[in-house]
Amino acid sequence: MTIQENLELVVKKLKEENISEPVLKARLLLCYILNLKKEDLVIYGDKEINSKDQEKYEKVIQKLIEGYPLQHITHHSEFMKLDFYVDENVLIPRADTEITVEEVISYCKNMKKDNIRILDLCTGSGVIAISIGNYIKNCEIVAVDISSKALEVANKNANKNKIDNITWVLSDLFDRVEGKFDIIVSNPPYIKKEVIVTLEKEVQREPIIALDGGEDGLKFYREIIKKAPNYIEKDGVIFLEIGYDQKQEVLNIIRETKQYKEVISKKDLGGNDRMIMAKC
Repeated sequence: MTIQENLELVVKKLKEENISEPVLKARLLLCYILNLKKEDLVIYGDKEINSKDQEKYEKVIQKLIEGYPLQHITHHSEFMKLDFYVDENVLIPRADTEITVEEVISYCKNMKKDNIRILDLCTGSGVIAISIGNYIKNCEIVAVDISSKALEVANKNANKNKIDNITWVLSDLFDRVEGKFDIIVSNPPYIKKEVIVTLEKEVQREPIIALDGGEDGLKFYREIIKKAPNYIEKDGVIFLEIGYDQKQEVLNIIRETKQYKEVISKKDLGGNDRMIMAKC
């Protein structure tokens, strides 16, 4: 069977299975199996696929139908124009998170300091820490996660992107963190426990530990906001990614502590509230 014939057959099958973006996913998975660029699929559309690759393609398509995320099959995800390895041990990077990273980078560029100390809590695959480390050279980053497997992925991604200014720490939030920082940034788990079972099956295959924000989705915000002042330098700031409907609740938590000032929020490209910054 040729490349074009495979694509037509698979797209039809994915549509029947109600898989979103069937054309894109069929093409990306075939590129992954054949080690080709997307444009090559058109150029070599009449080329026959050998039986070994045909079998591999059919297997990955079946995994997609079974609910495995595309990125966990290809072990590839792009974020902030960088390439990241992902697997079942980490949350797949979302474009929504880029607004938080962009705000941190912008803030760092305006700081008059030779060495900026940054703490990344719940680092997961390391995309936030690594992206900041890539674009801000005069920084020292400590990146924390409770999962040793996630930290293995994060360290792999740092090596992949040649970033060497990050220290990885296995810790439950601040438990094993030492010193003070100019910036604390976090994209913590923020999905309500009862909502997780209603999410798309692809999302449910991501690590629950990276999704579950407790009964009301605010468990980690409470702890981070309460303890962060103990780890922040004078006039230091925290950047928190939030769920689209959590702005007011997180703002209330911040105000209740009476330890923050200059609190602002930012929307993502979809117009949803996505990030809160607060100065200590």
